[in-house]
This record gives sequence, structure tokens and C-alpha cells, in this order.
Amino acid sequence: MRSATELISELNAVDESTTIEAKAGSDIGRSIIETVCAFANEPGLGGGYLLLGVERQAGGLFDTGYLAVGLSNPDKVQADLVTQCREMLNRPIRPQVKAETIDGKVVVVAFVPEAAAAEKPIYLPKLGLPRGAFRRVGSTDHQGTEDDLIALYAGHQTESYDSTPIHDTELSDIDAANVAEYRQMRERANDAAEELDWPDEDLLRALGCLVRGSRGLTPTAAGILLFGTGIALRRVFPMMRIDYIRVPGREWVQDPEHRFDTIEIRAPLIPAIRRATNAALDDIPKSFSLPGNDIQSTESPILPTRVIREAVVNAVMHRSYRIQGPIQIIRYANRIEIRNPGHSLKSEDELGEPGSRTRNPYIAAVLHDVNIAETKGSGIRVMRDLMQRNNLLPPTLESMRQPDQFVATFLFHHFLGPDDVVWLSGLMTEKLSDEEARALIFVREVGAIDNAAYREINGVETLDASSHLRRLRDLNLLDKKGAGNRTYYAPGPRFSRSPETEPQGPGSQSQEPPGQSQEPPGQSQEPPGQSQEPSRQSQELSARKRGAPPPRCNRFGLPSELHDRIGSVPKRPKQAEFRKLILQLCAWQPLTSAQLAELLGRQQHPLVRDHLRPMVESGDLEYTIPEMPNHPDQCYRTLFDGCAGPVVE
Repeated sequence: MRSATELISELNAVDESTTIEAKAGSDIGRSIIETVCAFANEPGLGGGYLLLGVERQAGGLFDTGYLAVGLSNPDKVQADLVTQCREMLNRPIRPQVKAETIDGKVVVVAFVPEAAAAEKPIYLPKLGLPRGAFRRVGSTDHQGTEDDLIALYAGHQTESYDSTPIHDTELSDIDAANVAEYRQMRERANDAAEELDWPDEDLLRALGCLVRGSRGLTPTAAGILLFGTGIALRRVFPMMRIDYIRVPGREWVQDPEHRFDTIEIRAPLIPAIRRATNAALDDIPKSFSLPGNDIQSTESPILPTRVIREAVVNAVMHRSYRIQGPIQIIRYANRIEIRNPGHSLKSEDELGEPGSRTRNPYIAAVLHDVNIAETKGSGIRVMRDLMQRNNLLPPTLESMRQPDQFVATFLFHHFLGPDDVVWLSGLMTEKLSDEEARALIFVREVGAIDNAAYREINGVETLDASSHLRRLRDLNLLDKKGAGNRTYYAPGPRFSRSPETEPQGPGSQSQEPPGQSQEPPGQSQEPPGQSQEPSRQSQELSARKRGAPPPRCNRFGLPSELHDRIGSVPKRPKQAEFRKLILQLCAWQPLTSAQLAELLGRQQHPLVRDHLRPMVESGDLEYTIPEMPNHPDQCYRTLFDGCAGPVVE
């Protein structure tokens, strides 16, 4: 069992930890039991450590990191922890607990072992399943989902969703033309495949696309998704489509008069993959080359063709079809993002490693049969290798459980081209490593970086990423923001976006890029509940009592209808009506938490805590920059029909 001193040192080194949770409270509340549950559940984690009586000291000019603050009654804390681990969970968990003294202060260290496979899931009976079965994701605890139960019920025979019979469907909902196309593709892949000689019904049963029941043959989810007629697809999976969205500029809404163009692809999975891949390849910028002995130039997409195909196939094959929402391919001026409903069943550290954890095994098998997909978990590794081989920044992959989605981002930027060399040399004379240079280019393109993004683009461990980011901070190239698992790095005093800009001295003030705020989203510059302008806020609250809108909301150019709705909001509105107004505002245009707080006459911190964050977790809102929730330019936008995606007008 590790010591408290060793655990605190690791926390201060990495800013966040999957296996260590520090809490200052002397009471054993539900949040501590949720962490116990997550440590016990997470497959392959091996358990984790609770540090009680330790908290992060941040404030003023310096962040002193995690320090021991001590417990007033450590004996009671230990007894309460052991008791609640035994009584609050469906199965008793028995942590190893000890007290230690650091600088005269007593802290408690508890090691929570991972539960045996046969005992999982561990959950809080009051919340039930799946929400009460918490899992450890990064440095946070997340409520369980239906997909988590499949992973946690180790050793149990749990059917996948794609094998589920779909009620109110029949054999006539399978399109014979789609089956014939599969046969042609399968014959090209393997003309000796024995299933080519089978009748359609036997073939579809073997593929897991039909099951026999009391009503005869019934299509499964895989059967409808792969071979269904257009009518059946629309009836059973109304939001199952791929949206190709072309956004002008680098941000979601740069020109409100011309927000984006959208192509909706509704088709069975095999033709949908083909059409989505072609749409992306046709629209990606091209690079020109003149081979040695040729007299005619050739052009090819900046992103390798196979990278796009692998990314689209990965989204289709691994998405969650329990969630009624479209796959989105969003093409910005400097990048392409591919988003699919459903987080990765593999941890982010395992992405790209051999082996696949397939959410939809029957769909994956069919795509493998026709050489569209691999089933060995090699797709992500192929994408990374091809991007690096073509001198492009590796893709960033973000698996988010709240909201439940997976985002792959591919920058069009070629790494260390002539312009980059000039730009980097203008920052400072000290030599930078390739990893540090990649991080700075990433910040120039995206606006900020965190430990996870650094690991993703450079393929390094957490400790190495923390060390490199601290060095860039010490060189005044990056500026550290946030704390703990919300730590990120924004441009620092010596960071400039163009080579023409002279680097500033270490003592100069930080020049924040236009449009970026100094604080992470959801965090006010004042302590919660305090305002630096009490008179203005009291005037706004007084005006709202009279039914008038907040006086400053006109500067946003609100439509008159929304302006009037804000003015009619009572002092204590019902939650449903208040959140409906938030949805309408974020459907008009993406807004930051500070902008929403000003429009609604609310304090920023409670608004985020009580409404915005729960609405993101429930899937009503989403981040405009989901690959980095703590991004300084983070905004909230309304999802289309409550599903993952922007409002399409």
C-alpha cells in the first residue's frame, strides 16, 4: 500500500490521476462512495486510492498544488468509510485504510481494490442500474450506461443491441437488392465463401440479421441497418443517418447569415459509408504534385483517402444505435471532425492498441466480410500511421461519456512546413523538441491544449506530457489555466500567432487571442455567489421583477421574440420552462456560460452547476468544442431534436 506522501507527489506531477482521488472533507458523503464504486468497477484498473484530508491549494498568484489540510477526527472518518462501503453498495467493499501524519496534519489513505469479475457490477441500490454503477474514466467518476453493463457483467451472456429482434418488422422490410449487393461484394472478397450458395433467409440468419420467433422470421437491428428498405429504416431508426456539414471558417458560427451547408445521407450502412466517404473526399482541400517523369500534375486530398474511409467506417461500426442521433462529419476550414453517438468501449489509453471491443459484433462481421472493415482493432493505428507518414499532425480522439459520443478530429495542417519553422523560430531562440513544436502548432490551430490532447498528438505517457507542458509554461509560451482535472494550457506571454509578431518579454502581460476569455468555461472570475458589480446586478434583478429584460441583452442582437421571452421569465421560473428558454437561446446561436448568465440575469457559477452541465449530461445541449471541454472559447449549442448534432436550418 502506497504512502500519502508518495500519492501527493504523483498528483502534483500529473495534475490528474485515474487511480488517485483527493478530497478535503471530513464527512464521508455520497461522492466518496461513488468514487469507491468506480474504483471497484473499472475493468483492468486494479483499484484506486482515496486521499482524505488533502486538497488543492490554488489562489492568488501561485498554485501550490495538493497539500495536506488534515482531518479533525480521523478515527471517525475511517470508521464511517468502512461502514458505508459495507452498507451503501449492493455488495460490501472492504478497503484497506490507514492514517498518516504529514507536517503535523493527519490524513487518511484508503486503497479500494477492484472487485472480482463475478461480483460486478458494484452499484448504489438507491440509484439502481445502470446509473448507480459508476465507472472511473480518466480522473472522474461517471454514472453507468447500458453499454457499461455489458462490460461489467463479465462472464454473463449478454446479447448485443444489434442482435435484438425489432418488433413491428417482418421479412418484407429486408430489401432483396441490398442482399444482392452484399453477395456481389462478398464474392469479390472471397469467391469460395460457402454462404454464397445459401438461400437469402439462411444467409441472413447466419449473419444475425434474422431470428426465428413465434411470429416467424423477424429482422434484428443489424438486419434493418444493413439490409432494410428505406421505409423500414425511416420507421425504425428515424435519426439513423450521416450528416455531412460544411462550416465556413474555423468556428461553428462565424457568419450568422451563412451558418453551414448540410448533406443528409439516409441509406443502409454499406452504401451510406460509400456516399459519406465520397462526400468528404470531394470536399477536402487537394494538394498538387508533378511526378519526376510526368508532364501532367496530379492532385490528391490533403488527408489520405484511407484515413477518411477508416474514420467513417469506425464511426458507423462502433457507434451506439441505442442512441437516436446522426453521425456527423463536420468540415471546417482547417480540420474535419467526425462525431458518432456512443463513447468508446476501450479506454483512451488503449485506443490504437491491438484488439477490438465491438459494440455491434454482427454489423462488424458483415463489414469485415466485404473488406470494408477490420475486426482486429487496427483502424485507429492505421489512421495515426498514415497521418504521420504524410507529415500531418496525428488525429485527436475524444471519448466522452457525458454527452455520450466519440469525436475524431483531423487537422489539415502539415507539420513543420516552412511557415511553421519561421513561426517557431520567431517565438524564441531555445531549441524545442518535435513534441513541443507539435503542441505549439496544435495551440495555434485549436486555441488551447490539455494533457490528454498532448498525449494524443505525441504518443507519450501522462508524466511526460505534464513535464513537457510545464516546460512550455516556464518558457512563457503557454499559460496554465484551471486546476486538477480541469487543467489546460492557453497561449502565454511569448506566444504569437504569426511570425510577424515580435515575441514579448517574460515580464509582459499575456496577449490573449481575440475571442478567448481568461477563464475556462463554467468558471467565473469571482468566487461563486459574489459579483464585482453588485449595483448593476441588483438593478438587473429589480428590472426582472418588473418584467423587463436585463438591460445589456440588446447588445447581443436578440430576435424580438427571444427578447420578449427573456423579459417574461419570472423571478423563480419552473426548471422545465427555464431550460426550454436556454435551449431556444442556444438554438439561435452558440453562447458561452458568461453570455447566457448575462442574458438571463443569473450568476454564472450556479447557472453552469444547476442547468448547463446537467443539460449537457442529459444530451439536450452539447459543447461546440467537445474534444476539449475546458477550452477557453467553449460555447453551448442546442442539439437537433435532442440528438447529437447542431440545429440544421
